[in-house]
Amino acid sequence: MKKALIVVTNHSYFKGSDTEPTGLWLSELTHFYDQFEKAGIAMDIVSPKGGKAPIDSRSLGRFVLDKNTKKRYQDPSFMSLLNNTKSLSEVDHNDYDLLYFAGGHGAMWDFVDNKQLDALTREIYEAGKIVSAVCHGVAALQNVKLSNGEYLLKGKKGTGFPYFDEAIAGVKRLVPYNLEKSLKKRGMSYSKAFLPLMGHTVVDGQLITGQNPNSAMNTAKAALSLVKNQ
Repeated sequence: MKKALIVVTNHSYFKGSDTEPTGLWLSELTHFYDQFEKAGIAMDIVSPKGGKAPIDSRSLGRFVLDKNTKKRYQDPSFMSLLNNTKSLSEVDHNDYDLLYFAGGHGAMWDFVDNKQLDALTREIYEAGKIVSAVCHGVAALQNVKLSNGEYLLKGKKGTGFPYFDEAIAGVKRLVPYNLEKSLKKRGMSYSKAFLPLMGHTVVDGQLITGQNPNSAMNTAKAALSLVKNQ
């Protein structure tokens, strides 16, 4: 039986601010979860520390909260999963066929330079399984090195949240680094949609990345297609 591991952030505020909350962008989780649940694929939700995964309030706005995500948000059993996530120490990479990093600005902090998370990603990738990420969740991949010492992203086609779009999101002054620049620095052959905020998903072998929240659905579908044919 196929099984997917979803990673969400524990980080709840932009660094240096206790008035600018952030966290998980909810639809980047729910769109993936919906697709995989329909396909009958089991899932676990994990976070770097375990416990509660904060939700970015911006992702709950009236103009961005879609019907299906709103339904999940209003479902106590689903929300309980986000309030009681497993920690990295509780999971074994051998149990999973796919690793998925949901986004939200919080991921820019606790998905990076986490030795457990880097090792988990490397182990799953080197086992020939699928690694997928969307939006700021792609931050998890930037410092992952393979057993040969090369960055996982070196020579890979991919995407992630563009730096230009941070200004559109109104948080350019708050982000800790330029994610797009970091991905290119690690050797990613980076691409993005022609227009800001449009959906864009890139598949390069076992690696699947999505640019932004509007890419989450297609990223999930691409990941599902690959995992079903493994």
